Amino acid sequence: MASQTTLGDEARLALDTFTGRASGLFSPSLRLGVTGLSRAGKTVFITSLVHNMLHGGRLPMFDAMKSGRIAKSYLEHQPDDAVPRFQYEDHVAALVGERVWPDSTRAISELRLTIEYESASGWGRMFSPGRLSLDIVDYPGEWLLDLPLMGKTYEEFSRDAAALAELPARADLAREWRETATATDPAADADEMTARRLAEAFTGYLKAGKDDSRALSTLPPGRFLMPGDLDGSPALTFAPLPGLAVDARPRAGSLHAMMARRYEAYKSHVVRPFFRDHVARLDRQIVLIDALQALNAGSEAVADLERALTEILSCFRPGARSIFTDLFLRRIDKILIAATKADHLHHESHDRLEAIVRRLAERAITRASATGADIEVLAMAAVRATREGTVRENGDTLPVIIGTPLAGETIGRDRFDGETETAIFPGDLPRDPKVALEEGGLRAPIRFVRFRPPRLEKTAEGMTLSLPHIRLDRAFQFLIGDRLA
Repeated sequence: MASQTTLGDEARLALDTFTGRASGLFSPSLRLGVTGLSRAGKTVFITSLVHNMLHGGRLPMFDAMKSGRIAKSYLEHQPDDAVPRFQYEDHVAALVGERVWPDSTRAISELRLTIEYESASGWGRMFSPGRLSLDIVDYPGEWLLDLPLMGKTYEEFSRDAAALAELPARADLAREWRETATATDPAADADEMTARRLAEAFTGYLKAGKDDSRALSTLPPGRFLMPGDLDGSPALTFAPLPGLAVDARPRAGSLHAMMARRYEAYKSHVVRPFFRDHVARLDRQIVLIDALQALNAGSEAVADLERALTEILSCFRPGARSIFTDLFLRRIDKILIAATKADHLHHESHDRLEAIVRRLAERAITRASATGADIEVLAMAAVRATREGTVRENGDTLPVIIGTPLAGETIGRDRFDGETETAIFPGDLPRDPKVALEEGGLRAPIRFVRFRPPRLEKTAEGMTLSLPHIRLDRAFQFLIGDRLA
């Protein structure tokens, strides 16, 4: 990651780390990064985690909660005033009040959850302040896919983008951009309208790759899909030019020179500050992925998810904590890869989903483990929208999931109204993860429909319970359990 930061950046990071560690002696904090590609469930994960902590949720695998050592949890003002606040209250209102899924992550946001607890050891009770501030940093995984650009020139970026666009799952989507780019002379004089046409065609290709039928994951630059406040700026008005030699030197004033300059500006003013100010300051990380969507879309989408996951995990600074380096250098010592939407499958397939994702991330897991970081894979649902049951069909007993599909969702000729609960046999994942990753590996697609959030259950006394989930407690235990021991 040395190419992603300057010496000045590293000095700032070291000072920030030292200041944070010093203040942490009296007011400990932990920065948890939450990322994933779009529609993986980042917003829902954070909302459910906080809701369960604030409302004493059912978290039997979270040791500090199970043993009764959590005194209370509450929200506080976040430490970074320049970062938007994660709008927890709005998202809870959507999930609980309206039973709709909250809006997806479009930019970076932050929330501080403070947990007061009693240490499990006498030594800890003597020296620990019994309080941990968890700073949850939410950011789009698409932005992470920009970080490898820091080590590439514009010409290398153009070569790699052209090679990806030739893959079978992308070729038709990229046709307009490729035809426009091929008809463009890079040595011609710089022209703003030409740059706009190329950028719009390239952005259209990237956006088309996000469609459910393709479910592509590796689509940098990430801000082209989620521009935020940069929409329409020159920093986003560039595109790769196929056919450039990697050692080409553009003529001053040419279209090639304009594109290369804007690409470098994008790295300098967008990508590097994002890494320096946010990613490089994290202590723990969870990466949420929607593997089911990729599996349904076919082997090309699965291969692309593997590529994206490898690139995302390579962007972090993993490593074991050390008393000698922690004062000046932050390392991510725990990374959780969470396969979301486990509630769309019967529990018999959850282990199979974990095995598939573990195989997808195999190279990245090996690399991170070699640094001493602890990395785990988990199938989970931050909000469980279904329950399980069985039905009899043609003399056979089938395991089904029961929930309320969103209005407009369809299976075959059936179209759901958003109010009617139904039982669905989702299908099974193969036992051997290698089979699932091969062409035609799924003998039948997972019957994948989106469900409405559940109605919250109430106790006999009329108290509303917290949001239901699948293995959210195991995720929380892995990510922060040791800091509450």
